[in-house]
Amino acid sequence: MEINPSFWRDKSVFLTGHTGFKGGWMAMWLTKMGAKVHGYSLEPPTTPNFFSTTKLEERLTSSTIDNIQNYSSLKSAISFAKPSIIIHMAAQPLVRQSYITPIETLKTNVIGTANLLEVVREIKGIEAIVNITTDKVYENKEQLKPYAESEKLGGYDPYSASKACAELVSTAYRNSFLKENDIKIATVRAGNVIGGGDWAIDRLIPDFFRAIDAGKKLMIRNPDSVRPWQHVLEPLSGYLLLAEKMVTDGHSFAEAWNFGPKKNDLKTVSWMINYLVKKIPNAKWEIDKAKQPHEAKLLLLDSNKAKSKLGWMQKLSLDIAIDKTIEWHEAWKDNQPMEKISISQINFYEEFQAKNN
Repeated sequence: MEINPSFWRDKSVFLTGHTGFKGGWMAMWLTKMGAKVHGYSLEPPTTPNFFSTTKLEERLTSSTIDNIQNYSSLKSAISFAKPSIIIHMAAQPLVRQSYITPIETLKTNVIGTANLLEVVREIKGIEAIVNITTDKVYENKEQLKPYAESEKLGGYDPYSASKACAELVSTAYRNSFLKENDIKIATVRAGNVIGGGDWAIDRLIPDFFRAIDAGKKLMIRNPDSVRPWQHVLEPLSGYLLLAEKMVTDGHSFAEAWNFGPKKNDLKTVSWMINYLVKKIPNAKWEIDKAKQPHEAKLLLLDSNKAKSKLGWMQKLSLDIAIDKTIEWHEAWKDNQPMEKISISQINFYEEFQAKNN
């Protein structure tokens, strides 16, 4: 199933986390379709960043820079936006950072989500909410069996636990308050996304580009770990389809959803790095033997529900996803207009999706 641009045209959308990597791509796609996007986020988390390099603020209807924990500011921004759809992407999104700032991670990801849903109770006209969590919400036993949406939630590290809590908060508000007011809320779980414009610390491809651009050797922590890699536009397309379905088809879509890659794109960290090394001259890496905090080595998602009920499935193979990521980064290094490059990649994805449905 393809995204319907006419559904989004002139639609008021409140997007939290719009200055982040994933949120930036979402804002770019929404504005391309003609949506009126009202962003709410902290300042961009890195320098450089997707938000600034694409001049994204110029495309938005409004942009509020503030903390999701600031209830009064959040309420004011949503009241101003009068959205019909809310896409909640604001988060502390890094596992390793959550070991350094566990309390802030919990406040942002749990209380921030509760703040948003409490505001929603007081504002009329909101039809649907998509709350972005993570594949790490599952109680991960590191098994070959993929996790379906009905599996038990857990969380070894503070980040994973905070997102599992955000799932529970969403369910509680759905059952206790939102459903009776005809507001639909879904939670969405995706894996490791890649794409142009990500400069986050402790993510594989950003770390790779940083090392190569600086003429250094990349240090790899867990080369044998398997991750559900996919291009950032893949799960975003699922989120957009789901929001549309909640508005047009109702509460049967207001539940938890997985948006993961096909089995043949479940690759190890070393496979990813070796592919990048083949593409970029003089790139080198070695194993970092220093003691590291716990990170899962294997996590697989079962996305059959999204395939059967939404008609969604991954379209881009992993090699194409990596190539598009390299293409974006090289264009940035060449001082090309990154808004135009980003739109062209969204166009490519839409055309590829249409041909392969």
